Amino acid sequence: MTARMPTITSLADLVGLIDDDIYVRWSKGPDADAASTSRDSLTGVELPGLSASPPRIEPWWDDRSHELWVARRLFDYRHLRDLRGPDVRAWVLRGEEVGRGPDNEPLVRCREPLAWVDDEALRECVELVGAQHSDEWGPLDRSSSGR
Repeated sequence: MTARMPTITSLADLVGLIDDDIYVRWSKGPDADAASTSRDSLTGVELPGLSASPPRIEPWWDDRSHELWVARRLFDYRHLRDLRGPDVRAWVLRGEEVGRGPDNEPLVRCREPLAWVDDEALRECVELVGAQHSDEWGPLDRSSSGR
């Protein structure tokens, strides 16, 4: 399945795929996820679907840059590759939401894997987010939080 998936190399290409049932997932890919669901990392509880992020653009965003919207959605979770290992990548799927996770993230059942997200598109994310010059915004990375 994953060997045949195309690769998205730009944010513009990802923006072109966005629809209500499109999600981005960070994992080892659809083959690795096919027989499993996500687990809550705090309690270990098995969740009813795969944790994913919807890149769809909210109506209040109006005519602002769609690439910036998608960039921040990818940027939010890019730390997962470092946290979960070198084989973890972002990939795009068409899915059905089956619930919400403990961080209020959508839990989805994958109906169709669509594409890998290339490192070049991720570099675009970093550039666009960095160009906003916000000291109050960053990835949703808990690994550096004080314990």
